[in-house]
Amino acid sequence: MTFVDTSAFYALLDRNDANHEAAKACWVALLDSNDPLFTTNYIVVESCALAQSRLGLDAVRSIQEDLLPVMEVVWVDEATHSLAMAALLAAQRRKLSLVDCVSFAVMRRTGAQAAFAFDQQFLEERFVFPAG
Repeated sequence: MTFVDTSAFYALLDRNDANHEAAKACWVALLDSNDPLFTTNYIVVESCALAQSRLGLDAVRSIQEDLLPVMEVVWVDEATHSLAMAALLAAQRRKLSLVDCVSFAVMRRTGAQAAFAFDQQFLEERFVFPAG
């Protein structure tokens, strides 16, 4: 199972992003591998807001119609949100977000080890990036 982060969605969508080519290669490799992909509804909200702000509604449409159909979206419940909020406050790190903490909690709960991401916080939390 591979978790898909906002940083990966954005790199796939923005041809000018420094990670665009690496993201495309990784995406193709992940799809070819038939490795189950998943994300959270928090990542969907964050990705759509970022894409709409920087790239426009066509990018949001691409998330909805091209990227999300090939993965499961895990909906975050109140307990996971509370756990992530506690982790965020305990970490006391300005560059760590609530969305990151939710992602880590969901990955740990599902046993996922790999994150399709360009966010170094995943490595700091001992998740691996898939080869692409």
